Amino acid sequence: MKFKNWFVLVLLFLFSAGNAQIKNPVKFKFTVNELGNNEYEAVLNATLESGWHIYSKDLPPDTGIPTEYIVSGKNIELIGKFKEVGKKHEEFSEAFGGTIVYYSNSAGFRQKFKLKDPAKPGDVVAEITYQTCDDRVCLAPNTLEFNQKITPKGAPEESKTEEAKETADSAKTIATVAETPKTEEIKVNESSKLDPKKLKIETLDFQNPLTDCGTTSTKIGENYWTYLLLGFIGGLIALLTPCVFPMIPLTVSFFTKGNKNKAKGKRDALIYGFFIFIIFVLLSVPFHLIDGIAGNIFNEISTSIWLNIAFFIIFLFFAGSFFGYYDITLPSSIANKSSKAEEAGGIIGIFFMALTLVIVSFSCTGPILGSLLGSAVTGSSNVPMLLTFALAGFGIAWAIVFGLLALFPQALQSLPKSGGWMNTVKVVLGFVELALALKFLSKADLVSKTFLLKRELFIVIWIIITIGLVLYLFGIIRFPHDDKKPKISITRKVLGILGIGFVIYLIQGLFPSDRPKLQLLSGILPPLNVSYFHDENDGILGMHPEHDFFKAVEIAKKENKPILIDFTGYGCENCRKMEEFVWSEPDILPILQNDVVLASLYVDDKEELPESEQTKIDLGDGQIKKVKTIGDRWSLFQQVNFNNNSQPHYVLVTPDGKVINTPVSGYMPKEDFKKFLDCGINYYKKNK
Repeated sequence: MKFKNWFVLVLLFLFSAGNAQIKNPVKFKFTVNELGNNEYEAVLNATLESGWHIYSKDLPPDTGIPTEYIVSGKNIELIGKFKEVGKKHEEFSEAFGGTIVYYSNSAGFRQKFKLKDPAKPGDVVAEITYQTCDDRVCLAPNTLEFNQKITPKGAPEESKTEEAKETADSAKTIATVAETPKTEEIKVNESSKLDPKKLKIETLDFQNPLTDCGTTSTKIGENYWTYLLLGFIGGLIALLTPCVFPMIPLTVSFFTKGNKNKAKGKRDALIYGFFIFIIFVLLSVPFHLIDGIAGNIFNEISTSIWLNIAFFIIFLFFAGSFFGYYDITLPSSIANKSSKAEEAGGIIGIFFMALTLVIVSFSCTGPILGSLLGSAVTGSSNVPMLLTFALAGFGIAWAIVFGLLALFPQALQSLPKSGGWMNTVKVVLGFVELALALKFLSKADLVSKTFLLKRELFIVIWIIITIGLVLYLFGIIRFPHDDKKPKISITRKVLGILGIGFVIYLIQGLFPSDRPKLQLLSGILPPLNVSYFHDENDGILGMHPEHDFFKAVEIAKKENKPILIDFTGYGCENCRKMEEFVWSEPDILPILQNDVVLASLYVDDKEELPESEQTKIDLGDGQIKKVKTIGDRWSLFQQVNFNNNSQPHYVLVTPDGKVINTPVSGYMPKEDFKKFLDCGINYYKKNK
């Protein structure tokens, strides 16, 4: 796959897990036409919304996703290859670097076949894999299946088998999120059974819970101002790098000294700072545009094993750049075009000056932005807005520095002179990149269930990285752009001492304990049970939650307890924070151990379901969605029943499947989570 294609996937990965509505711009209609002489044609017609297109099967390699149409079935023999019907468009795509072939408004896919035995009926199964795009976004590839039975004239009509009936029943589940009708009170019935293949449960009416207490904090614990501050800090750090810092006095002097009208020069400098702010904010706009992609697709991308490994490698690449072994730069042609545009003068010229600064400083700011944004938005429910705040903070830091120095140019004299300290900043950031890279490798390890990167091994690697940083700060080791005899400043010594303190802090995490340690790193380290001192099957905090809702229901009926549904994920940092910060508290843990049946449902579990438990979901209009993995099941289960796709998400339900109180999401203070639990459990005990 070309680098450009990987770059698109990486962007989706960084800003995944958004809580978005499901977009479905293409509708299919499947029919089987009889052609005579024992020949038939399986026809799948696609109707697309205005502005959307679907790719052709003849798409060039390394561009988009070509459409595949496969027809098979009982008593079926294909005749030739499938054909496409419709008005075909061809155009050169700069994004893919090649000519793409696609259909707009409508497209048809046809496959001829015949019956192997003309005297017997046939079961036609058509499967299409496709991708739809508009001029702003591409939706993730999708695979749908269509079925139809054909009976030749004179052939006996076969009755449906039990297996066919079961498949038909399972397809009645509706995968679009809709309001659940209010149901009547249901008494506990020990003999009642829930069909695991029917993901939509009518009694799970989250919009009309049995009580409304205990939900003062139902919003995901995200603070926009926190991300604004993180972005601001990242911007200040970027200003101290060799790519940016030397340009500060030059740029400010250009406005204040190069203009005879000093008032106009200061005004232009302020406008320059404002444009820098605007440019960084505009970087978040594409992620608002892609927010229409279904949340479960985002989740699949964010928990992809191979993309996490790819990101691990990318962060190692960032670290090498900061260490000084090579530079990461945008194509020089982009900077050249922007520089030429400065000649326009006036407001437009100032805008392109700001754009040029952002472009030429990319070798230092790119890794910082990638690290900041990739870490800040993980597990959030409103990714685009958080990105806007983070990038706004980054831009504000730059705008303030350039603006204030323009208003008070005498302050330039107090700025430290450029020197080796700037390279020290870059190298320190390189060690930070190494530490962050391990986080993505850990996520790939957890999702794949290999559990090779144990909690203690992760800590040991971080200790080694920190020791390397300390040795560098004290001048014991050097990198390519360091002075041969670096001067060890007081700042470096202080940072080195702090590094030693951090090593001491990390060491305590290498020893087993009944209470969680290293809570400052909760959500970054592997879970407590992925350890050399525990088996991953030992459960969370000594608990053994059920990982199947339907099994949890049976246990809850026997023990007469409510069920706490915990929608979680192996790659969910906020889920780990809840477990280590909140669940472990002495007034919370006994409740989870004794008063509820805990059902932890992992939406990113890539393990395939047993063949007997795999099912298909009817999306309407004859479109069938396969549910092949455990994560597929619980991700769709959460969406169709609770109109939510963020984790963690907590729901208290009765053994009969009624929502007790309003569900809550995200990381929250212990007091709020306890109030939610106490409300639902007390209500259940009074009314059971």
